[in-house]
Amino acid sequence: MTAATTVQPTRHLTVLYDADCPLCVHIRHWLLGQRWLVPLRLIPAASFAARGKFPQLDHASTLREITVIGDSGQVWTGTDAFIVCLWALAEHRPKANWLATAAGRPFARAAMYTASAWRQAVRTGPGPEGEVEPQAPACGDHCAVPG
Repeated sequence: MTAATTVQPTRHLTVLYDADCPLCVHIRHWLLGQRWLVPLRLIPAASFAARGKFPQLDHASTLREITVIGDSGQVWTGTDAFIVCLWALAEHRPKANWLATAAGRPFARAAMYTASAWRQAVRTGPGPEGEVEPQAPACGDHCAVPG
């Protein structure tokens, strides 16, 4: 087998999440409670740890949309990052495989659009460029995902 045809398995994924967003923190806790097929490392986006581990990233953009980094340097953002997170989970891999298809992708995009709009309404800290976003009552790590 040549190097061009060898596929290395993904050993772990790093998920950069917005620690000032109640929805992102809630999803972080949810991910930690799932059974993983691929181990996840969850690091606050634009943090000292994230900047040190991934100096090549645009860290302001990691605060605007979910970013997942593979152990071989792959970078997924937005809808692709959402699908990759689900792919790493035992119970949700079949759904991730479907969401990655032409039929499923519009549903993944809609979920990301909805989450992004809700996130912007409840974010509790300064935005990626230092701007202060509208304040909503902080609900900490106990915020329910809108249903």
